Amino acid sequence: MQIRKAVIPVAGLGTRFLPASKAIPKEMLTIVDRPTIQYIVEEVVASGIDQVILITSAGKSAIENHFDYDYELDHVLTKKKKHVLADEINHISNLIDVVSVRQKKPLGLGHAILQARHVIGDEPFVVLLGDDLVLSDQPCTKQMINLFEEVGESIVAVQRVPMDQTYQYGIVEGVKERDQVHKIKRMVEKPAPGTTNSDMAIIGRYILQPEIFDLLEKTTPGHGGEIQLTDALLALTNKRGMYAYEFEGTRFDAGDKLGYLKAIIAFGLRHPEVCDNFSDHLKEVASQL
Repeated sequence: MQIRKAVIPVAGLGTRFLPASKAIPKEMLTIVDRPTIQYIVEEVVASGIDQVILITSAGKSAIENHFDYDYELDHVLTKKKKHVLADEINHISNLIDVVSVRQKKPLGLGHAILQARHVIGDEPFVVLLGDDLVLSDQPCTKQMINLFEEVGESIVAVQRVPMDQTYQYGIVEGVKERDQVHKIKRMVEKPAPGTTNSDMAIIGRYILQPEIFDLLEKTTPGHGGEIQLTDALLALTNKRGMYAYEFEGTRFDAGDKLGYLKAIIAFGLRHPEVCDNFSDHLKEVASQL
């Protein structure tokens, strides 16, 4: 079955970016000249997806507004003959069909995804976390869709991390089927040191079969009353199988201060308007250290 829909949870408080995120959703913090969430949506569009479901909360209207048509701004830009900017703004509003679903209580990532059930229906779908950026030649989501069309089962994107950092991630253990592809046998959420030999960490890209919704409903809330997605993923793995995919590209945790700064540098060095001057500036700064 073709994957047509993508879920992007953006309901979190963004506490790692306080005080900036007190008034601005963390997903709207800019990487060069566009907000983080736009890069995520553009990856979805480039992967052939038809619809985005944003899982939102109070105070996130700026995200919805960003992808809406702004008649007043369009009129002003056109009147001032700033046609390039007007075209860019209109391009954003026409990127993709966007649906917003409210997560009324902060009960975890699993609960956020569950809110999309009535929009997704009975079909596989993609989940992208709103602060995970992947810089790659082929979109990470498209890479995963290509694998899904081959294996027909749920997939989680993974990257190798140092063993002394595995406690910070959800970790998968599996059997290698070929380069980059592993059949998952076990998942552990933030394992204690010495409890796993795997260094494959789950990042913010998933392709899920619709059975995940029934499993999320049955998942017992964990710490803080939150419904953990990893618990439901493990249950789905036991039910019908799941794959881990080592994607091609570089991932940035733009919800973390250091990861955000790294993303700005990486995307800035690729930006056609500023890349040359920015590169020269970085070299100058490095020479002064």
